[in-house]
Amino acid sequence: MSGNDALGVSLTRECNAYAANLKSKYPDRFGYWAALPLPNVDAALEEVERSWSDGADGFGLMTNYHGMYLGDAAFDRVFQRLNELRATVFIHPTAPCIAHANSTRTTPASPFGSQYPIPIFEFLFDTARAVINLFTSGTVDRCPDIRFVIPHAGGALPPLMTRFVQFSNVVPGGRVLDASTVKKQLDTQFYFDLAGFVFDGGEGGNGQLKAFVEGFGIGHERLVYGSDFPFTQTRFVEGFAERMKVGLEALFDEGEREKVYHGNAEKLLAKRKY
Repeated sequence: MSGNDALGVSLTRECNAYAANLKSKYPDRFGYWAALPLPNVDAALEEVERSWSDGADGFGLMTNYHGMYLGDAAFDRVFQRLNELRATVFIHPTAPCIAHANSTRTTPASPFGSQYPIPIFEFLFDTARAVINLFTSGTVDRCPDIRFVIPHAGGALPPLMTRFVQFSNVVPGGRVLDASTVKKQLDTQFYFDLAGFVFDGGEGGNGQLKAFVEGFGIGHERLVYGSDFPFTQTRFVEGFAERMKVGLEALFDEGEREKVYHGNAEKLLAKRKY
């Protein structure tokens, strides 16, 4: 919490302890991603150790912490430790903002914030910002043993993939990315959940996911079911599930769909080393 590290640390610990207790009581029903009290790196590293010892299945991170985006050099020690643990990291978007140097103040970076709810499209943009920064900062290169789960079928990332990779070869001064390397990293380190409007509805499986699958060769084995419940109300979750059923049937065969719905997640979670 901006300007109140103590509260952020204590609240994070309380939530993680509650989740760990729930998992220990009902291990066949619950698992959890542990939260980290970033941008306090020292406290985050302590929480990594506690949560890992308590049986966390991975870690849930936000796209930015008070304007400091994942991939920021300030977070390198955290990602180094997560890489050593071969951890799974789930990333979820939050409201975009800009950090002020030497200050806890931030400036909102959502010009339509008062006109449209942030989740409509700013969440998708912030997801893209974070993932692009993980690549361009070299974090993904330095952390080959982290598995990343990206929500909402990558958000606004798919149409930007070619642009940010190829621009790095044109604009001098930044990290140069190799398209084949990025594709290999997507195929080995990244998973994408299907929460939200990843299908237009109707026949053919048209929409965001189809563009990602067919445009960038993202295979069924990199996809996992997502619902956004409870933040998405039950009746909408049910509607999305029906739309997903139709959409996935247009893109994948029965065996592939079974992996998307549960097989891929089970395999991913089974990699947790106790």
